Amino acid sequence: MSVITSRGNPRVRRWRELMRDARERRSQRRAMIEGENLLSAFLRSEQTVENLILSKTGSSRNEFIALAKHSGKTPTVLADAVFRTIVDVAEPSGIAAEIAIPPGARGLGIAPCCVFLEGIQDAGNVGAILRSAAAFGIRHAVLGRGCADVWSPKVLRAAAGAHFTMQLAESADLATAIGNFGGKTVCTVPRGGIGLSAAVLSGRIGWILGTEGKGASDALAARATLKVTIPMPGGAESLNVAAAAAICFYEFSRRGALA
Repeated sequence: MSVITSRGNPRVRRWRELMRDARERRSQRRAMIEGENLLSAFLRSEQTVENLILSKTGSSRNEFIALAKHSGKTPTVLADAVFRTIVDVAEPSGIAAEIAIPPGARGLGIAPCCVFLEGIQDAGNVGAILRSAAAFGIRHAVLGRGCADVWSPKVLRAAAGAHFTMQLAESADLATAIGNFGGKTVCTVPRGGIGLSAAVLSGRIGWILGTEGKGASDALAARATLKVTIPMPGGAESLNVAAAAAICFYEFSRRGALA
């Protein structure tokens, strides 16, 4: 077994750039995923790994050998210290992969539901919103300019595999995307909206979510069919946007809107 031991190896340098630099991901249309759970989720989606990478220690683990076999790719093995330079976690598991970034969201005009994100810069929040959307059967999301890079390592980890079951568009003009969607749009607002439980959520729904403090911009909120507020009897000023999204998606799902 040949093991790459140089951090200056051209492939190693490229993987490191893909892991760390959003511009490289956008220009090459490639991203890196790390860890057994993400790779397993990717393979379950029946997509093809571009390159499979193992650490020297990881190359002896039976579960990683099985994943390599499932992927159909001969893994590239890196010395443990070199492997650590291409991942974004302090204690890597020892398995990673280069994947192709799919084209932007398709079928938006017939999607039963979509999530529109405006200005949400926190990677953990973006990933958590996608994870909740996928959990409740929502398959489309459009991220406007200024949102966290949807294919960054932190968003990928927080989304826990949602990327591989959803149609995603990024750096989009949200007004245009909402027009292309063509369904009812519901904007969450911290106060002054219809109580979520009283809102009519029938038909095709597009959820508009903005930044945690300010919410969606006035211009985008003005495009919404209705505005909803989650009652908070505890008196908090606002909910974390990812928590608010999960509550909204649950209510939508509970009513059987996507059944």
